[in-house]
Amino acid sequence: MSVLEAVINTSFSPSSNTCLHSVSLHGICIACNSIVDELDLYRRPFEYLSPGLQLTQDAVALTKRLETLSSSLGKQKLHLVLDLDHTLLQAEKVYRLAEAERYLIGEAGSRDDLWKLKSSDFLVKLRPLLRDFLREANKMFTMHVYTMGTRSYAEAILELIDPDRFYFGKRVITRDESPCTKTLDLVLADERGVMIVDDTRDVWPDHKSNLIVISRYKYFRMKRSQHYSEEKTDESESKSGLVDVFRILKEVHRRFFKVREELASKDVRLLLQEIAFNRV
Repeated sequence: MSVLEAVINTSFSPSSNTCLHSVSLHGICIACNSIVDELDLYRRPFEYLSPGLQLTQDAVALTKRLETLSSSLGKQKLHLVLDLDHTLLQAEKVYRLAEAERYLIGEAGSRDDLWKLKSSDFLVKLRPLLRDFLREANKMFTMHVYTMGTRSYAEAILELIDPDRFYFGKRVITRDESPCTKTLDLVLADERGVMIVDDTRDVWPDHKSNLIVISRYKYFRMKRSQHYSEEKTDESESKSGLVDVFRILKEVHRRFFKVREELASKDVRLLLQEIAFNRV
């Protein structure tokens, strides 16, 4: 039984014939088939998981708690929220390329790390070691994408880095759901078990304690300064932002699961603070 199914089952009480209408789809309660008010402020949409899906605030809290307990006790996994642009890759419009970068147009598609999006005029450069990072991180985390880009852009990027949705499934949040800032309110996992990797701190006004700020990946030329593209080089493994972040993720995961009997009280936010203090 999935976590969401467990939440649905707690919604309806056969003995009293009452229902909390905790989970609805297109305005219909999944537990009892009653019509619910989709405009009710007490309900939150989760369209990115399934069109028309809404949960009450109580159901969101319960789902988050059960999901974290299930993944930590069963799979020994935490949750990891990943930004796309300048974190895992850089995308640039072809027309914006400097003359010294235009050689890349001919190389797109013939390299494993450079692609031209079919649906747009973007040239996409994957960060070095990205595929290794995703493969290793997947062993320890349930991963989510959270981007300020459009859904069509995110879907096109995922066709490059996770075409079978082995890593991310439907867990992709875009500006369609979150247009101005980013929030863990949309991630169905308890905040004590969620870490974020993003190059921009300010877009997470309420969840900075969950955040690991990664160095900004800048492959293409920006603001007249020369970058890797013109020099025909790339971010080195010794200075890789993904390698640095992975070390922290791995250490937090180790400390979180060190004593199984203490899992219910562990919090990645406190562990991140401990690691930051020790690195000073």
